[in-house]
Amino acid sequence: MIPKLFSFLKQKTTKNILINTLGNYLNVFFTAFFAFLLVRIMDPKEYGVLSVLLGIAYVLANILDFGISASIYSYLPTIIDDRKKAFSFLKTTFTFQTFFSLIIIILLLIFSPALDKSFFKTQAPFWELSLTTFSVLFLIWQNYALNSLLAVKKIFLANFFLNLSNVLKTILILFLFYLKLINIASIIFVFGIFGPSIFFLFLFFEKKHVFYHILKAPVKKEEFKSKYTLTFFIASQFFNLGTRMDLFLLSFYFPKTDAIGFYGLSTKIILTLFAAVTSITQVLSPDFAKIQKQEDLKPLLKKSFVYLLLPTFLFFILFLTPNQIFSLAFTEKFAKTASITKQLALAYILYPLANIPLLYLLYTVKKPSFVLIGNIIFFLITTFGCYFLIPQKGVFGPPLSIFFAILISSFYLTLKSIQLKLKD
Repeated sequence: MIPKLFSFLKQKTTKNILINTLGNYLNVFFTAFFAFLLVRIMDPKEYGVLSVLLGIAYVLANILDFGISASIYSYLPTIIDDRKKAFSFLKTTFTFQTFFSLIIIILLLIFSPALDKSFFKTQAPFWELSLTTFSVLFLIWQNYALNSLLAVKKIFLANFFLNLSNVLKTILILFLFYLKLINIASIIFVFGIFGPSIFFLFLFFEKKHVFYHILKAPVKKEEFKSKYTLTFFIASQFFNLGTRMDLFLLSFYFPKTDAIGFYGLSTKIILTLFAAVTSITQVLSPDFAKIQKQEDLKPLLKKSFVYLLLPTFLFFILFLTPNQIFSLAFTEKFAKTASITKQLALAYILYPLANIPLLYLLYTVKKPSFVLIGNIIFFLITTFGCYFLIPQKGVFGPPLSIFFAILISSFYLTLKSIQLKLKD
């Protein structure tokens, strides 16, 4: 047993997953630390406006990914040995993403005062809104570079540069505080422009030759997998919306009640475990992209099952966690969070393993259309389940809906994966 464990820990995939998990949770730590720091520096009204503006920037950066990240994980690992093709692919996808993002960013820049007046209501001056909108482009570029590094298995480099930029962001915030220059605009600059710029600066000095070759590479329209990226983009939006419908419908049925606060905290706890799943799938995605024969797939499926059992086990541990631990962490005011979190842990317990057929369909056989259907199934069951169960079961209705949504959508994806077997 012990020799097998040591052998497992020595595997390159295990090391990469450990590095990526540590890096992701370090990033989560810095996010929490920044919030801890800023609420002690800024007044509540300022921090509220900052939270809304940064929230807009991060959501837009996620939406304007356009499914490019999936395209990078799917195609880059298979062409990395053909340097000319790889450089052309990177430049083409980067150019198209930047072009389409700029169109939307310019439109948002024009209409941002009207949007803020009628919807966001932050009352932020135009130049702060402009800085927020402009920072979206830097965040998009950082995500692009980060996903490209992960796709070619530069796991340590990606996480090292990301968290080094977090350290430098912290130092700059403290320096600005010392100079009494902390305000909404300066913090947006630190998070939205300075951080991504530092990341790119480190990457440039490390990979100057790569930048040089990408600049020289031609832009080829055929390298931009528009159908693939658009399909995955729509699929991911259905999934993201599906994971939020429980909170939206709870807010609809029980506006301004404590139940929303309890449930909201529980979802944040669950989302921290999502980071463990993401850490594993980011490392496994390039391996699925390289598979061409059924006989090569079987060992990878077995390995993926073992690795994704780990976050499954974490969901089970969360279910078994004594209520006293929750009270100790979140005070007695949020005591009801314990029972909700445990139900959500059971609801999501199949989620890590459901990623196996998704990775196969998305990166091996490259059929995002089935992932789209699977995510629509997940969205519909979650939405209608919450709509009918919340009036009957309150905050315990959504976990039941989510469990069956994951069960049925993952069954569909597994069925399609079996039907789309590779040739030996």
